[in-house]
Amino acid sequence: MALRDRIAEMKDAMVVDRPVSVDLEASRLLAQNNDLPVIFNDINGMRAAGNVWSTRERICAALRIEKGELMKKMLEAVSSPSDPREVDAAPFMEDVREDFDLTSMPIVRYYPGDAGRYVTSAVAVAEQDGKANLSFHRMLLLDGRNFALRLVPRHLYTMWKNAQARGEDIPVAFCMGLCPPVLLAAATSTDYGTDEMRIASALKERTRGGPLNVYRLPSGLRVPAQAEVVLEGRITSRMVDEGPFVDITGTYDIVRPGPVFEVDRLYMRKDPIFQLLFPGGLEHFLLMGLPREPIIYRTVNQVVPRVHGVRLTEGGCCWLNGVVSITKNKEGDGTNAGLAALTGHPSMKQVIVVDGDIDIFDDRQVEWAVATRFQASRSLTVINNAAGSSLDPSTEGTTSKVIIDATLPMGAKGFEKAKL
Repeated sequence: MALRDRIAEMKDAMVVDRPVSVDLEASRLLAQNNDLPVIFNDINGMRAAGNVWSTRERICAALRIEKGELMKKMLEAVSSPSDPREVDAAPFMEDVREDFDLTSMPIVRYYPGDAGRYVTSAVAVAEQDGKANLSFHRMLLLDGRNFALRLVPRHLYTMWKNAQARGEDIPVAFCMGLCPPVLLAAATSTDYGTDEMRIASALKERTRGGPLNVYRLPSGLRVPAQAEVVLEGRITSRMVDEGPFVDITGTYDIVRPGPVFEVDRLYMRKDPIFQLLFPGGLEHFLLMGLPREPIIYRTVNQVVPRVHGVRLTEGGCCWLNGVVSITKNKEGDGTNAGLAALTGHPSMKQVIVVDGDIDIFDDRQVEWAVATRFQASRSLTVINNAAGSSLDPSTEGTTSKVIIDATLPMGAKGFEKAKL
């Protein structure tokens, strides 16, 4: 699945033929056309694309499935991962450089208060002691060969700390210009040691047919063969300040020390398409939030057998607010479903539980259910002093979480919406 092939299929893309500055101009165009793919033909003399995966419909079209199928296909891939297929050639081997200047690439500054120019779309590929990992990490451009990384204390962070304890750097390849199976797998929360590349391969098999193709770099790292750009190097022990940076909620994240990623080798396709990911935009929401929905579904399904759907809403940044659709077997199932949803995604702070007749992808229907089927005196649950998301600017150490049970009372009359 090559990014350029998927872009060629998109009839709604906006094409910008004039030169565009790396300093805020590209991000303004992405913000003004947040739900449309924007193709730039000249940012620092190179091509770039943003907002490519900014709607569920576009992601599902690339996977050749209906919107309602995505969550279950992802859950199947997580539950039954499969091996990718190693190939002998990759298009990005057309241009291999050890002498390069990253400042000449279409790496942009997105917001006025950002610390500098950032790569936001790259997926890190790392392996250590038989364990492999895919993950997203924002990358602050420092100079022509170095980035400062934001490493949250998860899998790549663990690998880096292990390497530091041995007095070593951790080899990593950051890949750009990827399609949904890899992007969604890289944002999936798994156990340490689970290879997200196998999840990506399983998702591709269940949607497009056939495993994911991977290519082994000279360093031994296996990367998606259809990547447009690959930055190969090492995460070192050198620490510098990273941030501020606008994160998923559209607010500035704080400055923290971050390790330096030194790039040793640059791989590119001929006339590569550099992928831009607009921070706090719809594409950011979906790529970060969609992989959480199957986990929420699985958790809720353990307490309420008839679960129809799960959605993290764009209004809640696809991270903090969600909707769950169920059919109740008994009173209290709505509250139990909400509690399970909060357990499945601990960053969520508000969940609305609705009946199966409500389209959870239609915000008006969800709000109608709250307006006509919910009473705070009997159906509101507030959980105080809970651990929440560090991305929520309103959190002060702990957070309050809310369950809104907007399901019909069992056996109730007069709540159904009239139909013609």
